[in-house]
Amino acid sequence: MTINRPTKLQKPGPKALGFNAVSFYTLWGLHEYKRDKISFDGFLDLQPFFDAAKEAGIYLIARPGPYVNAEASGGGFPGWGTHTEGLWRTQNATYVEAMTGYIKAIGAKIAENQITKGGPVILVQAENEYSGFQAPYTEDFEYEKILLEQFRASGITVPITTNDAWPGGHFTSVDIYGTQGYECFRAFSLTFHKVTTRIPMALIVQTRMCGLLMLSPSMLSFAMPPLTQRFLRYFWGSHLDINPQAPNAVWEYQGGAFDPWGGAGYEGCATRLGPEFERGVYTSYDYGSAIAEDRTLREKYYEIKLQASFLAVTPAYLTSRPQNIYATQGSFTGNTALKTTQILDVVGNKTGFYIVRQTDASSTTPQTYTLTVATSIGTLTIPTISGVLTLNGRDSKIHVVDYAAGSTNVLYSTAEILTWVTIDSKDVLLVYGNAGELHETAFTFSGTPPTAEVLSGSGSIKQKIFGDNHLALQFTTTGQTVVRVGSTLLYILDRTNAYQFWVLHPPTSGNFASYSTENPIIVKGGYLVRSVDVKDSTLAIKGDLNGTATFEIIAPAASSEKSVTFNGEALKLSKTPQGTLTAKRSANLPEVRLPNLSLLVWKTADSLPEIKIDYSDAKWTVADHTTTINPTTPTTPVVLFAGDYGYHTGNILWRGHLNATGTETAFSVQVQGGSAFGFSVWLDSTFIGSWEGDAAYSEYTGTFQFPSFLEEGSAHVLTILQDHMGYEEDWWAAGDDFKIPRGILNYTFFGESVPIVNVWKVTGNLGGESFADKTRGGLNEGGLYGERQGWHLPGFDDVKWAVGKPTIGISAAGVSFYRTTFDLNVPVGVDYPLALVVGNSTTNPHSTILALRNHSQFVSDESRTTAFVDVLHTTHALAQGILNYNGQNTLAVSLWTAGSEGGKLESLDLELTAKVETGRSPVVNAPLTPWSPRLGAY
Repeated sequence: MTINRPTKLQKPGPKALGFNAVSFYTLWGLHEYKRDKISFDGFLDLQPFFDAAKEAGIYLIARPGPYVNAEASGGGFPGWGTHTEGLWRTQNATYVEAMTGYIKAIGAKIAENQITKGGPVILVQAENEYSGFQAPYTEDFEYEKILLEQFRASGITVPITTNDAWPGGHFTSVDIYGTQGYECFRAFSLTFHKVTTRIPMALIVQTRMCGLLMLSPSMLSFAMPPLTQRFLRYFWGSHLDINPQAPNAVWEYQGGAFDPWGGAGYEGCATRLGPEFERGVYTSYDYGSAIAEDRTLREKYYEIKLQASFLAVTPAYLTSRPQNIYATQGSFTGNTALKTTQILDVVGNKTGFYIVRQTDASSTTPQTYTLTVATSIGTLTIPTISGVLTLNGRDSKIHVVDYAAGSTNVLYSTAEILTWVTIDSKDVLLVYGNAGELHETAFTFSGTPPTAEVLSGSGSIKQKIFGDNHLALQFTTTGQTVVRVGSTLLYILDRTNAYQFWVLHPPTSGNFASYSTENPIIVKGGYLVRSVDVKDSTLAIKGDLNGTATFEIIAPAASSEKSVTFNGEALKLSKTPQGTLTAKRSANLPEVRLPNLSLLVWKTADSLPEIKIDYSDAKWTVADHTTTINPTTPTTPVVLFAGDYGYHTGNILWRGHLNATGTETAFSVQVQGGSAFGFSVWLDSTFIGSWEGDAAYSEYTGTFQFPSFLEEGSAHVLTILQDHMGYEEDWWAAGDDFKIPRGILNYTFFGESVPIVNVWKVTGNLGGESFADKTRGGLNEGGLYGERQGWHLPGFDDVKWAVGKPTIGISAAGVSFYRTTFDLNVPVGVDYPLALVVGNSTTNPHSTILALRNHSQFVSDESRTTAFVDVLHTTHALAQGILNYNGQNTLAVSLWTAGSEGGKLESLDLELTAKVETGRSPVVNAPLTPWSPRLGAY
């Protein structure tokens, strides 16, 4: 699992999901927004994240770059890199000099938290996707050497890895070479490695991407070959070619999606790449991810949990190797509509895994089959009793042979293994399948097999003894049925019931108490079970409920003989026929009153005074550079690239001063702002047109007619307001794509005699690279007048403003700022995610930028969202801790209308997206500073 922001660990985390490690990026451009000013203060402080990971029992893989890609502006590079000489991601001296301070600083922070020093960090990744090179350049081995030396010099002693964009054999000088791939697949995307004697194996898997697949949520025709075979031929074969002596590390392998501008949206991603797609894949990097932005759990979460739980108790999988990578179609089933990969344990030389999936990954047609496989007692055709197996469309299964579950010997199982535990000297085995499927599970005994007995549930079983000491059970996976097979309890589950099981481990003692994998306890029930602990024969369960839960607790008698509590409240227990504990618990979901935003008093002010005749831009930056190191050659008399003047985010404003010739009729301008950007143009106070934006365009040339002939010699100002959508990523090493400028690329006047712009001026966020708001960071503010003045901050005095609402809007092209305050009083002990729900007018607003601020919270870029006119109803999650759940909040909305008729929001509401009782620790509001007069604001 990979996370881009440390706040992810506040969400229903990877530990409950069954993971033991996550990887995380750090962005150079955040920590060193201004060159040589490296900060780990405030929201940039990594130590709370390290501490939280250790408390949760999660190992960390640090991915500090210096280049990370990650769908971040500039791939994580700092904006000042756009006006720094030299080719980046090379041994170029100017680049090495630029990165050295950051690597030293971030390396030291990570080194302090390595596992060798008692921290959670087990690996560090150098670079990311250092795989493509702009011709004529090739892989720069000296750059790789310098980067590794700098990390080691900073104190890094744990293994260093890398992530090749494909198995291309790049950057193999690291300790553990790793790679990635983005396709739909069903096989093992499993990565393991030896870290220390304390952690013999660590499962580390993460995935991302499907932007190009996001044509329609209902379309699931993957235009690619069956990918398990591709994985085995290409990735496994490449591993044998490149680094057979090292662990096979596949750091990223498809399983999710990023959602591009104009894409299907987060919920579209979640629908298109749902739980069926997820089988065999782990993801949290997905915009339709298992954990939604508002912290709610999608079905994907529970699907991933099934896989993680299986892998955690299946060490033979880690030492298995594929056997038939060139002959999978029809293998073992005789059905050419299916492909089966045989994976055998080459260390224990016993266990076999048979991964069955559709030959056509997009097929929705169910297929029937029997499985003919070699076992420890010879070749068997399964089912051995009667009937056939079924594989649904877009589905896959892992069948096991000669599988050890404690002291229980599973000869084979067509039902998939969820998990197993040994409790009070008895094995408990959980298997599952889709509802209504026929399955068989067979056991081997040392003597005559016992007669299996159904203890609970409505299911029935057929049983057959064969070969003197083997017992096959045939059943249909419907609901939950518990069967006693000798001393073993067998739980037969359909997928819906399997989703409800949680496998947790109580902490032990010592520095790594939360990392224990001893003494497992299984809990069925609940929306989320976070943790278990055992003290004085009392089992304490912490978790989340969104309704009434019926718990079943599979735990040692000694751990629960006194009582069992849930979120501190004792449960009323009874015994099941199988001897486990059961209890009911209803969620405590108190009502809360949310403010009706439409009924609040809103204040408004003009946020585009720059078009007024008496406005002075004397404090603006004069755009007077005549040369630039930018690879893009300017075609204008002076350089009009915002980055050259230190402005790298948000809205950019340009003002061009000119004297009319008296014959000019129109103005054409080519503006570049990045995908889906827009811009508007005014001549003095007169609006002359806009480009409202399109996801397909990162630059656009618009021609705008002057309203009338201008008097010869008269002074005028052209004002251009544009979006800065962030810099391009710099995926091609030595390519400098991230330096592609944002600003004015060209302009022309039309007429018999055209004017010359006497002076251009530019502004973005107040202070540029020396940004004004040290608490919230350089990316939190853009160049709108209201932002430069700090109108979005709590405590600003808007008493003299007029009354006005964004749902009333404005009647002309321009920008208006709106402010209101509201109080929240959400009780402790609940997780009530809140969101701003925006209904955009379909008429004119180009964009709506929502900025939430309050009196006691830290504000980051996460609290700013943008909704375009073609998105009619958009929900924007607001993080608790940014939003003050027990106090006053300030909500600011800037409305930029790009048409002459003006525009408005159709609606703006604050809504609950879920109601959950929670066992998590209380959320502490992030610190912030309120508004104060801003030195030099203009």
